[in-house]
Amino acid sequence: MLTLLAIYLAVGGVAGILAGLLGLGGGLVIVPMLAFCFQRQADIPPSAVMRLALATSMASIMFTAVSSAWAHHRRGAVDWTVVGRIVPGVLAGTFLGTTVAARLSNGFLKGFFVAFLVYVATQMLVGRKPAASRQLPGWPGMLGVGSVIGGVSSLVGIGGGTLSVPFMLWCNLAVHRAIGTSAAIGLPIAVGGTIGYLVNGLHVPGLPPYSVGYIYLPALVGIVCASVLMAPLGVRLAHRLPVAQLKRIFAMLLLVMAARMLWGLLAS
Repeated sequence: MLTLLAIYLAVGGVAGILAGLLGLGGGLVIVPMLAFCFQRQADIPPSAVMRLALATSMASIMFTAVSSAWAHHRRGAVDWTVVGRIVPGVLAGTFLGTTVAARLSNGFLKGFFVAFLVYVATQMLVGRKPAASRQLPGWPGMLGVGSVIGGVSSLVGIGGGTLSVPFMLWCNLAVHRAIGTSAAIGLPIAVGGTIGYLVNGLHVPGLPPYSVGYIYLPALVGIVCASVLMAPLGVRLAHRLPVAQLKRIFAMLLLVMAARMLWGLLAS
């Protein structure tokens, strides 16, 4: 168990540094790294690998989202009106997404995650931001958008920033306002996803010891402790290193990670 905890601390440390350095949600890193580790644990059945990785990633985001949202709020960068209008859809979407994920095969979840990695990497390489061409929709539109953002986020184990920021930029929010508001939206996404994976994983046979639903507690503890400690280091490095070039390198690494996961999927 100590060896496993050390591995999970390392995963959290890498995720924390990248989050602080590149401003990226940790789920893009945490999910594939956890999937890689879980595949090699004898007490974790192959059919549960992706669900455990997604659920544990969502649970870890709850802790980091609180500090991130609070930091943006202190700088006046959170539009709480937007948050209030989109949260009902987000909560419904995340819970529905986890319910669907509980019934999908491990292979489908892995394939969906690979496709999402390719999408994010392409966006980072192209660097194109959506043109502000409309205003935020009304309540029905925000409910629908929130449901889509929450549903997709729960299927890939992220806080939703890669989806919500482009949407808000498209709807004429300033960049710093879009990022801050997205950080606040990440908390209900994480809470809804965590509850959904916990409820849908209860009483599922064959899950490893120390798991609550689909949330694997040893990995969660290691990731949260290390990511909280290492994120400030990433922030300091961001002021010393060429972040734009590093983002392109990271995008290439995401593509390599996607190819590695796809190869494992096709070979299985």
